[in-house]
Amino acid sequence: MATITTNDLKNGMALEIEGGLFQVVDFQHVKPGKGHAFVRTTLKNARTGAVIDRTFRAGEKVERASIDKRDMQFLYRDGTDYVFMDNESYDQIHVAPEVLGDAVNYIIENSSAVLLMFGTEIVGTDLSAAVELTIAETEPGVQGDRVSGGTKPATLETGLVVQVPLFVNPGERVKVDTRTGAYLSRA
Repeated sequence: MATITTNDLKNGMALEIEGGLFQVVDFQHVKPGKGHAFVRTTLKNARTGAVIDRTFRAGEKVERASIDKRDMQFLYRDGTDYVFMDNESYDQIHVAPEVLGDAVNYIIENSSAVLLMFGTEIVGTDLSAAVELTIAETEPGVQGDRVSGGTKPATLETGLVVQVPLFVNPGERVKVDTRTGAYLSRA
């Protein structure tokens, strides 16, 4: 592991602190009028998602974690697990849905995703900002029900329910924002 000082911290950087894996959400260098400078940080646990505040002395050494980004292709579901194939080595790995988090709502068979690996452990996913999915089920728009901005719930092929405009029908492909889960447009 590479050792860095707290003066070198940046947002998004991964740190290994006391056996835990944390990602820097926010940091602030503070130089009070009296006393020594310090660094106030907000850290997110990569495994549990818990957010903590931690203060370090300026110049204190911390371990920087090496997060490897691997481009993987989602092949199929095996029971509850998701099976991914590494695009370089063609190795297949089984991933529990709890590890993937919200990403399970946006991945379909043969789609690609970037898995964030810490050693052999998957600690997160990196999806594109928007994905195209097919609407599996939604109520038809009623004639005369054309109020500007009207929406209706639609179930996508992954099981995610989003609010779509009244003119969208089952079988159509739509773009969905992976950060908010909101409908963007027709595909």
